[in-house]
Amino acid sequence: MNFSIKEIVTAGMILFAVIDIVGNVPIIIDLRNKVGHIQSEKASIVAAVIMVAFLFIGEEILKLIGIDVNSFAVAGSFILFFLAIEMILGISLYKDDAPETASIVPLAFPLIAGAGTMTTLLSLRAEYHVENIIVAIVVNIIIVYGVLKSSSKIGKVLGKSGLAVIRKVFGVVLLAIAVKLFASNVTGLF
Repeated sequence: MNFSIKEIVTAGMILFAVIDIVGNVPIIIDLRNKVGHIQSEKASIVAAVIMVAFLFIGEEILKLIGIDVNSFAVAGSFILFFLAIEMILGISLYKDDAPETASIVPLAFPLIAGAGTMTTLLSLRAEYHVENIIVAIVVNIIIVYGVLKSSSKIGKVLGKSGLAVIRKVFGVVLLAIAVKLFASNVTGLF
């Protein structure tokens, strides 16, 4: 075992920035309003399982189905792009006729454990020891769970106008992340 506090903190901070759970609070509140209830535990556990599984077998799965990491990242950038457009313009592109829960889709995947997170995990695996990345994932999932659990309280504190402002600001941030993810991976497709 090669536990390193420095590696855990660095990997944790990178994952925290990519997951951007604080920035996703407006999306979470919007999802909660649409479906009524979000199962925080289920979303957190599923996201953690997806992230750890992808850490170990992600690249092999992508190779098996003939998709390279760059294609996966570009596809993920489109999802983030459309979520950002929804946030900025206040429109709804994704419509589910009978949404029962948003705990798995789109919350656990692709919002928490999306293409950006997964490509980041593949990058981290090349630089850090796996056990340190797993600890960083667990720490981030605990933070995610806390934010999911308290999202309605956060919504009440901010109010409608506060949420609208945060939604637009983080929509632009999410759009920038989508563009960066696209730009850094599109050249690898050719």
